[in-house]
This record gives sequence, C-alpha cells and structure tokens, in this order.
Amino acid sequence: MGRGKFRIYLGSAPGVGKTYAMLSEGHRRVERGTDVVVAFVEHHSRPRTEVMLHGLEQISRRELEYRGSIFTEMDVDAILARRPAVALVDELAHTNVPGSRNAKRWQDVEELLQAGIDVISTVNIQHLESLGDVVETITGVRQRETVPDEVVRRADQIELVDMSPQALRRRMAHGNIYKSDKVDAALSNYFRPGNLTALRELALLWVADRVDEYLREYRGEHNIRTTWQARERIVVGLTGGPEGRTLIRRAARLAEKGSGGEVLAVYIARSDGLTAASPKELAVQRTLVEDLGGTFHHVIGDDVPDALLEFARGVNATQIVLGVSRRRSWQYAFSPGVSATVARESGPDLDVHIVTHDEAAKGRSLPVARGTRLGRSRIVWGWLTGIVGPALLTVLLSQVVPDLGLANDMLLFLTFTVAAALLGGLLPALASAAFGSLLLNYYFTPPVHKLTIADPKNIVAIAIFVGVAVSVASVVDLAARRTHQAARLRAESEILSFLAGSILRGENSLDALLERLRETFAMESVALLERGTDVAPWTTAGSTGRNPATRPEDADVDMPIGENMSLALTGRVLPAEDRRVLGAFAAQAAVVLDRQRLVDEAEEARRLIEGNQIRTALLAAVSHDLRTPLASIKVAVTSLRSTDVEWSEEDRTDLLEGIEDGADRLDHLIGNLLDMSRLQTGTVVPIIRVTDLDEVVPMALAGVPDDSVELDIPETLPMVAVDRGLLERSVANIVENAVKYSPVGQPVHVSASSLADRLELRVADRGPGVPDEAKDRIFEPFQRYGDAPAGAGVGLGLAVARGFLEAMDGTLTAEDTPGGGLTMVLTLPVADGALPIPAELPADATT
Repeated sequence: MGRGKFRIYLGSAPGVGKTYAMLSEGHRRVERGTDVVVAFVEHHSRPRTEVMLHGLEQISRRELEYRGSIFTEMDVDAILARRPAVALVDELAHTNVPGSRNAKRWQDVEELLQAGIDVISTVNIQHLESLGDVVETITGVRQRETVPDEVVRRADQIELVDMSPQALRRRMAHGNIYKSDKVDAALSNYFRPGNLTALRELALLWVADRVDEYLREYRGEHNIRTTWQARERIVVGLTGGPEGRTLIRRAARLAEKGSGGEVLAVYIARSDGLTAASPKELAVQRTLVEDLGGTFHHVIGDDVPDALLEFARGVNATQIVLGVSRRRSWQYAFSPGVSATVARESGPDLDVHIVTHDEAAKGRSLPVARGTRLGRSRIVWGWLTGIVGPALLTVLLSQVVPDLGLANDMLLFLTFTVAAALLGGLLPALASAAFGSLLLNYYFTPPVHKLTIADPKNIVAIAIFVGVAVSVASVVDLAARRTHQAARLRAESEILSFLAGSILRGENSLDALLERLRETFAMESVALLERGTDVAPWTTAGSTGRNPATRPEDADVDMPIGENMSLALTGRVLPAEDRRVLGAFAAQAAVVLDRQRLVDEAEEARRLIEGNQIRTALLAAVSHDLRTPLASIKVAVTSLRSTDVEWSEEDRTDLLEGIEDGADRLDHLIGNLLDMSRLQTGTVVPIIRVTDLDEVVPMALAGVPDDSVELDIPETLPMVAVDRGLLERSVANIVENAVKYSPVGQPVHVSASSLADRLELRVADRGPGVPDEAKDRIFEPFQRYGDAPAGAGVGLGLAVARGFLEAMDGTLTAEDTPGGGLTMVLTLPVADGALPIPAELPADATT
C-alpha cells in the first residue's frame, strides 16, 4: 500500500475561497466516480460554503470535553475505518483540543496519507512556520497556529487561490466572510489594503519558489542540461578584482528590467587555494550584491570557464555577466581568456554580456607563487644550492678528482638539484637542472670546453639527466606542497576542534577568543564591530591587540557576520585559504557575544528578582512585624496617659515592661534590617583582632533567659582572629533563633572545639529540625521555615549571622542534632599569633 497523494489549496488571507475551491474539487471527483468524504470542513456560517457541503458524505466528528466545555475534532479512527479514496480536510494548521489523537491537524493528515488515503486540504500563507515573524511585522498579529513549511512543501500539488485585495474587501463588505457586526473592525485592522497586498505578494513569492523547486527536480530527473528561460537569472562572474563592483551593478540593472529577476554573484577559486583575489575586495563585493538583493556564491574549480558554465546551468541561469579581461595583449598568446571561452561554449540557451570597465587591459597581478609558502630564507638557500652548488662542484671535480667518470658526475649534480627542490621548491630545482646540464656538457663531456657532444651516448645520458632531474624536482616539490597542505589542514582541524570544544564547554570569554584569533593568524589587533542599523556608526563589542580598527574599511581583513556585525583584523592581508577558518572564528565570536549578553541579562534579571523579593519581604515586615510591637507600645502608652483609670503600681509596671519589650523588639528588628542592608551593599568591613572565644560568647547570651542555654566552652581553646562585635552579634542571632524553636524545658547546648587551624562552635537545639532540602534556604533573607513561633521576627537573623561570619573568613552551616533538632555549626579561623591592630580604623568599619 503506497502513500496517498497530498493536495493543498494555499491562500493569502482568510476568505479568498480556499474551502470553496476544495469542496468544488470534491464535487468534481464525486462526479467522476471517486469515493470522496468530508473529514473536516468548517464553513463558519458562510452560506456559499455551506451549500457546497450538500451532496458530499461527511464523517461524524469526535466530541471531546476540555475545561468543562464540549469541542468537536476530526475523527481519525473513523476515517481510517471508512477508508475513502479521498478525504477533504480543512484548516491544516489547526491545533487539536488536548486529549486528541495528535496535537496538530497536519499530524492527523500525515496518518491518513500513510494509510494510502489521498488528502485535499487548505492553509493560509500566514500559518507557515517560517513566515510567522514576517506576517507579524505586516499585520501586527502573531499567528498561534502554524504548520511546518516542510509539511506543505512535501505536498504533491500546491494550488494558489488568489484574489486581489480590492475584491476580497468587497467580499468582506458584502458579508460573505464575517458577520455584519465584525465587518467594520476587520476592514480597518487585519484586512487593510496594505496588509492584503503584502500577504498576497508573500504567497505569490512562496509559490514561485516552490514552482522553482519542481522545475529543478524535473530537470534533474530528466537530465536536462539546457536552460529553460522561465525566469531571468543573471550570474555575475567575479575575479576578486576592482571591476567586480561595476559588474554587480550592471547585473542588478539588467535584473530590474525583467519582473522577478535574480542576481547570483559567483567567485571561482582554485582547489589548491592559490588565488590573486583580494579577500577584502571580495568581502566588499559580497556585501554589495547582498545589499542589491542578490546572493553570493563561492565555488571551487580549477577550470574557471567550465566551473562557471556548470554553475550557471545548475541554477537555470539565463544570462552571464563578465568583465573585459584585465590581461595585456601579449598574454592572449597563451589562452583566449575566460570571457571568450565562456562566450564560445555557452551555447544558445545562455546570453553572455561582456562589460567594459576602467581596469580593462591594465594587467593583473600574478598568482601567489607556491614558493612563497616556504619562506624567503628557504627560497634563497634553494637558489644558492641550485646555482652555486653545481658551480663549486664543477671546480672540485675539475681540480681534485678529474677522472671520476661522467655517470658519477651526473649523480653528484643530481644531488644538488634534489637539494634545491627540497629547500626552494620547483623553480630553483629546474634552474639547477638546466645549469647543471650545461656544466656537464661543457666541462665533463668530450670534447670538453665546448658545447658540442661527440658521442651520441653522452647526448642520451645528459638528456636522461635533465629528465630525471626535472622529474625528481617535480616529485619532491609536490611532496613538499602536499606536506604543507597536510600540516595546514591539521592546524585547521585543531583550530576548528578548539572552537567546537569551546562551544560544548560553554566558554563565554570573548576577549580570550579574540586573543586566540589574533595569535592564530599573527595579527596586530582584532576587533568585533557591530551597529544597530545600516546607517548607524560602528561600535566595538570586543577587541584585543594594539590600535584595533574602529571601522571595517580601516582593517586589513574584514569578515562580515550577518548584516550589522563584522570582524576586523589589522596587521596583514590574509590569503583566501585562511578565510574558512576565519569565518569559523567570526561565527563563534558572534555566538560568544550573544551568549555573554544573555548571561549578563540573566544575571541582571536575577538581581532584579532578588531585589524585588527583598523589597516585597521588607514591605511585609514593615506592614506586620514592625507594626506589632508599635501597636503594643501605643496601647501601653495610651493606657498610662488615660486619666479616667486609676492604675495600680503593679499594672503600671506591667505596662512599662510591655513598652520596654516592644522597644527591644523594634531595636533588634531594625538592627537586623540595617545589618542586612550593609551586607547587601558590601559596606561591612571587619576589624580583625585576636580574641578569646569565652570572652565573646557569654556576652552574646545576654538577650536570652539564663536557664535556656547550657554553655560548654573549654578554657584550653586557641585564640581566634575575628571581629568581636560581628562575632557577638552573629552568635546572639543564632542562639536567639535556637531558643525560639527549642521546646520548653529543653535548653540550647552551646559547645566549642578545636579542629586543626579552625575553631568550631556548635549551637544545638531540640526543636522540630529542618529537612535537608531546606537547610540552605533558611539562611536567605526573610525566610522562616515552617510554623514560626509568635514574635519570631522577619527571618533576618540567620542571614545576617552568615554574612558577618563569611566577612570574617568563617562559615555557618546547619546539620541535624542527634536525637532530633537542629545544630548550627560556626567555624572560625584560629589566630597565628597576635595580629597587629591598625592605628587608624577605616571610616566605614563596622563593629
């Protein structure tokens, strides 16, 4: 059983007649005897559409309950059981009600197609997933229901249901689309003439691209090599020279003459990476062609005319634009040139335009020599070995060992030729072979000191010598170049591996990446530039090195990244073969910059959220915890000032104690709020002194009842280096918190012990304890775990205590008390002898 055929009616806007066209096609197929059913069609109370449903079999819909309401959806099971030949399914982008067989209707359609059922469906251009942002920009409405473009592209047939904006608005005004009470709002909002025109153009262009795909597929399947001039496509051949801008502008003018014309600029590079093109000029030309609405293509090919024609026929081009050759007249003796060759071999299906320009016949720079890769010193040594070596060998053989034999002499001369190839490449080796053959002929081949050769065997020997020397030199040079290429590819792979690894590791340092780029290409400086719009000035997002460029045009190498970002390098001009790795660096730099900004934004959002939470909690504290003691003070003061009540001495004492207790609670609460504020702003500066623990802890217990704490501080403990005031306040907060939660009759146990270079103070209670997942949360500001006892405060005590201890290089953690309860563990640094006390304390010191 094969897959069913899929046909889609595509519309530019609601109401153009997609559903009507689908139902009309259903009627036509029924008249031809095809088994057609209506799987799902929504007529939206449009009378003309509703009439078209008459005479077609309709599959009952499936009812689903969702949030107390009943909805109907397409019943896929019923359709599969009925197994019609054709199913009509409206609104392909529809989202099914939760609980349906599939989340989206296009997934239901996919099941029907897999079952061998042909499907005819409808969809609007605004529901294509890739066009969501474009449609929102046009209409101001974000489409919530979308269908992947690939689903629509896979359709066997796509038919555009087109209607002019004026006709659609008339249909709307007549009430054929929406009810009369919605017509005015629709015409003044979504169905404005500009919106409809833009959506119509969007639909036409999308369908045109799809037709283009069909045409390419058909030409490929039938191996059609000739161009079918269904649409003007103009290919511009670029050499990387300055004339390229003229050619691009000329091609753009040609494209404007024909509706829907397209410009494709192509640069043909040799497979070995050797080129005379300027990378900077190519980057400028790429930006120019993209600004003019065309596309830039980089093609590898050793035969430039053949590669250019192959590309043009592959994209179904109709015209080729080339510039007049920059070669001088004498250079045509070697070849007719690219322009003439392309014009001769283009055939009748491709028009070739030869455009004149200011650089014509001015000559062109020679390609980069292979030897330049070896370095200047190696080339010099290669020439010296190839020329001076045979000359010195001639003197040696003539004066010292004159009777060594011609064969041995040739082998010695061949040695210098091979050495010249190893050091300097092919050209020094060829020169050495030619020079060596002349020396052999003149000095060692009878008759000597003449360029004539008496014995024919010697002629063959010297010819063989030249041939072997040239062959060996070529092989050695080829091996050296292949070694260079292998080393280069290895270096490239290591660089790309580094970039891939940095992506996987999530590294976000833009400066480190730019520095690695500068070191890799040995540049003086590297800068990542960006701008908001095409006319906005460039700004530096990141840079490294001396005097980085502030504009792409000021750099020696400019690598565009998108439309408004560029990588600018100064120091030297890079060859074209380096741009692949440079492009990878550029893409990674853009990703790192985006990631860095996202991290900064996330951190800023986190700080804002934390600040908002603290402000909310502070308002709650002010509105409740501060008002409670104030209310008790207010009541007591009012009672004491009352003249109509005669208070006893005992009552007055109770009221005054209530005032004092309320004032103490307020003082403690405000002190914690101020301490937390100083911790948040980083203004807590501890004054470290050598202190004995048993001098501080007893003073911290002054605020709790005497029988509520058991103290166990050995006198043999070492001294600690702390701020006495901060430590006292920290211990007081921790002990008061433990006493609040400890049951009546169960005192809090405070003990201390020494462990290596740290001193440990433990405050253990027998209260309800805290689960492991909440042990860190209780140290956050305004956090109170579980049912806090009355008057427990706003939850700042532990947060302040931890902040003070960390400021003194200490720690505060929570752990379970054996047998039940919670133990707070304070660790403090042991003093390494007496620490000097500053003569003058900092002005912002907190004690």
